[in-house]
Amino acid sequence: MLCRDSMGVPYEITLELRCDGKPYGRVGERCGWQLARLAHGMTAARQDGDAHEAWPDPDDRFPGAADDGGELFAFRHRSRSIGMRGGELSCRLQTIRTWMPAQGHGHGEWRLMRRAFLEAWGSAGVGRRAVLTSGELGAFVADLVEEAEQRLGARYVGESAAVRAVCTEKQRNSNLIHEAGIAMRP
Repeated sequence: MLCRDSMGVPYEITLELRCDGKPYGRVGERCGWQLARLAHGMTAARQDGDAHEAWPDPDDRFPGAADDGGELFAFRHRSRSIGMRGGELSCRLQTIRTWMPAQGHGHGEWRLMRRAFLEAWGSAGVGRRAVLTSGELGAFVADLVEEAEQRLGARYVGESAAVRAVCTEKQRNSNLIHEAGIAMRP
């Protein structure tokens, strides 16, 4: 869903959650630039050779420190009024430990996996959860960014849906959109 300025020019997005085709909630007002940064971070983390020792499987690599189990994002409904359009979409990392018994003689070992727990809560208080690898989360976020860019008719500065650099300079903590229209006021 597009966010528009007072002159009706789209400048950012808000996520409209749907469950089985029905409205589920609205979250993340002006969150597109955060999603674009996360998409870039997901690709970089999966390709990071330094993380190979801590997490040999690329599906276990996420942005941030190798031992960080924190939240990648949390988008909530922001409104002064209480309405049926609320909701929450959050993603946190968790390490899953699985015991792998030894084949034949010997000792088994623990297999550690990192997964993203993507949770959506609708305005009625009903929740949904998906457990994703870094590849699955990266594809999901890249698809969200691509749809946002198509709806806006512009690209986020420094990152695109396919996580290609469209600018040589990255603007830290920027929510600027490349190629967005500028309205001049008299």
